[in-house]
Amino acid sequence: MNCMNTKTQIEVAYATLQKQIILECEVESGTTVRDAVRQSGIELHFSEVDPENCDLGVFGKAVTADYELVDGDRIEIYRPLIADPKEIRRQRAARGLKMKKGGGAINPD
Repeated sequence: MNCMNTKTQIEVAYATLQKQIILECEVESGTTVRDAVRQSGIELHFSEVDPENCDLGVFGKAVTADYELVDGDRIEIYRPLIADPKEIRRQRAARGLKMKKGGGAINPD
């Protein structure tokens, strides 16, 4: 029986309004998304990233920390929301504002 450790090529992405980065990484097959973020060193580029507690996704879909990566996956590290979207909608509704698709206010001509 031949037990080979195979490597998986992945990317780790994070962005702020001022800067974005995609790190290309090579990890062992079977590596979890959380372990890959730890190994990437992304916090060296963005001190606000906490590899232990950040929300993660792969290609725009939220995943749990134990998701096992496959070759070519791009991990996305999500920033915390600064406002709860449901609460913002409630506040607009209370003020009687109607919104069009895309977030702009509708002018009542």
